[in-house]
Amino acid sequence: MSRTAEQIGRTELGPRPLPPLGEQRAATNLSVVDTVLDNGLRVIAVHQPTVPMVELRLRVPFAGTDPAHAPTAEVLAAAILTGTKSRDRVAMDTELALVGGELNAAVDPELLSLGGNALASGFDTLLTVLADALTAATYTDDEVAGEKARLIERITVARSKPNVIARQALQRHRYGDHPFTREIPEAADVAKVESADVRALHQAAVLPRGAVLVVVGDVEPVKAVAGVSAALADWRGDASAAVLPPLPPLTPGDLLVIDRPGAVQSQIRLSAQSITRTDPRYPALQLANLALGGFFSSRLVENIREDKGYTYHARSYPEFTPDGATLLIDTDTASDVTAAALLEIRYELARIALVAPEESEVDIVRQYAIGSLLTSTSSQGGLASQVAALAVLGLGVDWLVNHPERLKAVTAEQVAEAAAEFFAPTRFTGVIVGDVAKLAPLTCIGGVRFP
Repeated sequence: MSRTAEQIGRTELGPRPLPPLGEQRAATNLSVVDTVLDNGLRVIAVHQPTVPMVELRLRVPFAGTDPAHAPTAEVLAAAILTGTKSRDRVAMDTELALVGGELNAAVDPELLSLGGNALASGFDTLLTVLADALTAATYTDDEVAGEKARLIERITVARSKPNVIARQALQRHRYGDHPFTREIPEAADVAKVESADVRALHQAAVLPRGAVLVVVGDVEPVKAVAGVSAALADWRGDASAAVLPPLPPLTPGDLLVIDRPGAVQSQIRLSAQSITRTDPRYPALQLANLALGGFFSSRLVENIREDKGYTYHARSYPEFTPDGATLLIDTDTASDVTAAALLEIRYELARIALVAPEESEVDIVRQYAIGSLLTSTSSQGGLASQVAALAVLGLGVDWLVNHPERLKAVTAEQVAEAAAEFFAPTRFTGVIVGDVAKLAPLTCIGGVRFP
């Protein structure tokens, strides 16, 4: 006779105790080569033979101060894999498909990113197609026109979404017209981009010096670097890839209300200056942030979602740039409880800054931080993306491997100190996007500036 799960989980003395969690261990025996090629490209190759695949991540600093840069860069990223002097779009896709591979491209105000994967046996093909796109992309009129039409449609839809409107408002409030704020160009500006503009930008800005290429998979690192060096031998340039000018430090202050007439929800976005990953206080701050709003059982979620029912989600998280970092808090809530939700957010900020978290809470977020890091780097794709994200900040695989030990060494007192230093409500600024006509209760709690 079969037993139920409940019967299996019990004994005559009561519920069967769960076994203790095993020790979380980082991979400490990774074979890595981290070098800079003659053309200035940094290559990080990591041997991780879990499956016979190889993952590739290329990050090219791609900043521009000209307002026309952002729309042109969007078109470039959309069209860079649509054909070269020797391969049209179909030929590129077919060659990659024959080795179980793919490539894709994206751009933001900081970086042009190309990434993909293939069977390990097709690594040379993956590199050949990538090199062709980097050195010989043609950006024909027909392909550019087609990609522009698709971009215009996507941008038009994206810019109407509340979360995008809130992000743009926060960026303007934090940094004015700094190039970092130009995350989604206007559809009308994209429509003005010509093929010649894209080709000129590629020639001037798609450069290896200062860029980083990460290779992770079932290929020996020395062999991987040699393959990259041979395949990208013709990708050269005298200049270095363009990086963003430094961001100004955030100034704490009132939250700016942005009117969105007719909105049934408000988007609350808060931000404060933070520290980089290399700061010795960062591991403690990471754990303090997790306790506040960095995972589903955090204080913010328990308060304004589970207890009060003001929102479906609430989170706090860091945002890193090559020269600095910020903390962000965001949630969306019904218009009539916007003021109450903001009050609870400020309460949780003050509580974590003033009341030291208990050892048990610190242990929970520590286990979560270590476990999520190890899980995210257990696959070839996850490891490649993590290494690439760190590399653009000037860090390497060693930082990733050693970070679990740094987290283990953090004490509850250090978490309390980090929380007091970085999460005081007076350190934050931000925006609230919503229907001003429904947000009058915000005047009762102060620290809010209406248009």
